[in-house]
Amino acid sequence: MPHKIGFVVVSSSGHEDGFSARELMIHAPTVSGWRSPRFCQFPQEIVLQMVERCRIRKLQLLAHQYMISSKIEFYISESLPDYFVPYQAERFRRLGYVSLSDNEKTGCKARELKSVYVDAVGQFLKLIFHQNHANKYNIYNQVALVAINIIGDPADFGDESNITSREKLIDHYLGHSPHNPEDPALEGTYAGRSDYISPLDDLAFDMYQDPEVAQIIRRLDEKKREAVQKERYDHAKKLKQAIADLQKVGERLGRYEVEKRCAVEKEDYDLAKEKKQQMAHYRAQVYEQLELHGLLQGEPEMRRPLALPLQPLAHPGSPHHWKPVSSLPRPEGPVAEEQFANPVLQEKHSVYPLMSSPGHCAADQSLPTTGRAPKNHAEVLPYDERPLPATRKQHGEASMEPEVREGDVSDAPRGGVSGEPEPLTEKALREASSAIEVLGETLVAGAYSKTWSYREDALLALYKKLMEMPVETPKEDLKNILRAAVFLIRRAIKDIVTSVFQASLKLLKMIITQYIPKHKLSKLETTHCVERAVPALLARTGDSSARLRVMALNFIQEMALFKEVRSLQIIPSYLVQPLKTNASTHLAMSQVDLLARLLRDLGTGSSGFTVDSVMKFAVGALEHRVYEVREMAVRVILDMYKQHPALTLEHLPPDDSSTRRNLLYKTIFEGFAKIDGRPTDAEIRAQKRAATKEAEKQKKEEIKALQGQLTALKEIQAEVQEKESDAVRPKNQEPQGRKAAPPDVPEIPDNHYLDYLCIFCGERNESFTEEGLDLHYWKHCLMLTRCDHCRQVVEISSLTEHLLTECDKMDEFGKCLRCSEAIPKAELPRHVKTKECSPAKSEKLANRCPLCHENFAPGEEAWKAHLMGSDGCTMNLRKTHVLHKAVAPQQGKGPVAAKLGNSGSRMGSKIPTPKGGLSKSSSRTYTRR
Repeated sequence: MPHKIGFVVVSSSGHEDGFSARELMIHAPTVSGWRSPRFCQFPQEIVLQMVERCRIRKLQLLAHQYMISSKIEFYISESLPDYFVPYQAERFRRLGYVSLSDNEKTGCKARELKSVYVDAVGQFLKLIFHQNHANKYNIYNQVALVAINIIGDPADFGDESNITSREKLIDHYLGHSPHNPEDPALEGTYAGRSDYISPLDDLAFDMYQDPEVAQIIRRLDEKKREAVQKERYDHAKKLKQAIADLQKVGERLGRYEVEKRCAVEKEDYDLAKEKKQQMAHYRAQVYEQLELHGLLQGEPEMRRPLALPLQPLAHPGSPHHWKPVSSLPRPEGPVAEEQFANPVLQEKHSVYPLMSSPGHCAADQSLPTTGRAPKNHAEVLPYDERPLPATRKQHGEASMEPEVREGDVSDAPRGGVSGEPEPLTEKALREASSAIEVLGETLVAGAYSKTWSYREDALLALYKKLMEMPVETPKEDLKNILRAAVFLIRRAIKDIVTSVFQASLKLLKMIITQYIPKHKLSKLETTHCVERAVPALLARTGDSSARLRVMALNFIQEMALFKEVRSLQIIPSYLVQPLKTNASTHLAMSQVDLLARLLRDLGTGSSGFTVDSVMKFAVGALEHRVYEVREMAVRVILDMYKQHPALTLEHLPPDDSSTRRNLLYKTIFEGFAKIDGRPTDAEIRAQKRAATKEAEKQKKEEIKALQGQLTALKEIQAEVQEKESDAVRPKNQEPQGRKAAPPDVPEIPDNHYLDYLCIFCGERNESFTEEGLDLHYWKHCLMLTRCDHCRQVVEISSLTEHLLTECDKMDEFGKCLRCSEAIPKAELPRHVKTKECSPAKSEKLANRCPLCHENFAPGEEAWKAHLMGSDGCTMNLRKTHVLHKAVAPQQGKGPVAAKLGNSGSRMGSKIPTPKGGLSKSSSRTYTRR
């Protein structure tokens, strides 16, 4: 027979904080379900693993009221694919898809329950969610799934059922079949047909019902089946009526729970307390009636507030109400059928539309409690078509977790639940044997109970017991009690209920800061507490609940600062352990965050943190797959550099161009520069750009001034020539005939004064056309040379700077501090050690030639004399190809040419080349056009 199949969530593409896909494993009226991240990319996917290989008969999906996916696809697989190995997606077989309504007709006030009938065998189910339906409430374009239910049977069940054994054939022909479908007692039950699905396995049942009442209903249903098998039809009828009435009870309690949670969310704690008491009162009445009629015989004691008086369940005017008979003993024999044939609760069986308008959290206020109301048409609707309850929250409010304690625990005494916790199992008895010997079985049973309130009560009782422990108690007994308490604390730290987790932290803090100092126990006991608790606490820092993560982080930080714990230096040793590759994102981020916090609080002196251990951890964290972890590791390294610069640099690669290609290391080294007060690379580049612009501006102004001087000189020269021509002009020549300029003074047009001129050596030649100048620069100019490593033409005066900062091979050169020249790094150690080079002088005192390695007079004009003069540089190889010519006055024939030659040869002046050739850049590197 198909039944509900349990499953676990294997993976999901992502989720919003507080809405993990693991929430889908829980079915209850107050579950939040899964939500995709905000503004996520589509499609999103979730992979589920069923508890066994099974044949799926039915899938049920409960959609969110406004975060609705337009389409959901289903895939099934026999085994889980390895997502990190390519070409594995074919292991999943596509079953099909369902489309979901956009919910506009209901105004996003109801949730759609979609049922899909399938026939597929496998163990892994993948759901793919496509783009969301757009509406005004879904402002982050999310998709969500409140719950999913899988109904099926073991994969081999269907095959075995088809094999008709010899005994079954004989029973069939003899008419002795115990499961005869014609038996009217079995009509409509699970035995009637093999594909019958019990309503108790339906998703709507769990989403309506209070979880505790739902378990009672299931147990009563099992007893009903047994009664049918044993042909106890009267008892089966009574159980059937009890189940029907309990379903109404469970729905009502579920509604109360929703209302209470909404009140807590609105911080209306008076209403929340009222709802809590109302639930306890109502639950106590129902359980009392069940016990009176012997329906809970053999069941664990149900929790019931003892302080609440029992009242009739139905209105006194009802002819079918029950009177409370709390003083009567439980009947020993079976009760007459007619006594329980009447309903337990006279309540309207109402349907659950969405109980709030968008943006508000409210509950349906119509809760009839007296008299039998006429049946609503929705009572007979199948579960698939019934709208389900939902709560709505205002945008931006924190998520409401199921484990949050409602009400104030201090306004009522502990023990608000009646009875005793369920007995310990054999496994629990073996596991907790030492704690039972010291603390007693009752307290340990409470700590192991399936009811969270018992677990919390046990921890608070243990807290009170330790606080009241007399000082004169023997040391050995004190140690035994402490170790038993730590055993229960370690178990409670792993509890998923927030209040139990908080109680464990409270007890642990008291033991470390009060119990051990009060009884003067040794440091070994403190060490035992910390070593047993810290690993479990660190594991909780990776919890999917943001609230639990923050609580665990803050407590570990607080505990590390206890004076009793700080001296032990235990917690830092856990935090510097390398990050595991398969650790969750939250766990890795929490570990790095906690390390950074404690480094600021404790430092590295006698705290358990060392520069070596912290840097090894941080450098390893730089390789983590999550960006946030890498970013926090950078902050840790910068914090370490502030305290220990030299030791920090020992664990990092050298600061060179290859290392800075890694963005993280570039950020780290720029952070170091800011800490040291040095300019960063970006600031240096900005300064260079500003200096270059300023230099270009000055050069343009110089050129403009020179052009103005040149124009003035030409005008003076023209006046002088005119006067001379007038003095020697023959008298018989016409006065207006002006003699041309002397032939030995060629007239240079204003716009062509730089034609045929080399701006570096000052030589003027008619062959210096655009191609001629290129050839001159490339081979013959005495002021230029070609770099042997990148083949660029550069000024000899800037060759050293080029090799160190601009050449393609600049990483292969280093600067000698003695001679200030560029030396290959491979030869630099020997060069420095031998001290064969002559020391360089300051630039104000002398220039340094990179060819002959000699010092000579300072200034730019001295470079021309050194490189072009006969007594200058002996290593300038171009001297053998170019005849030494005089400087500008000899090349021209007049003051204009002389001035032009001198101005054109200024080193460092950026004078444009009018007819092409080479352009002179700020880096003094020249390339062929």
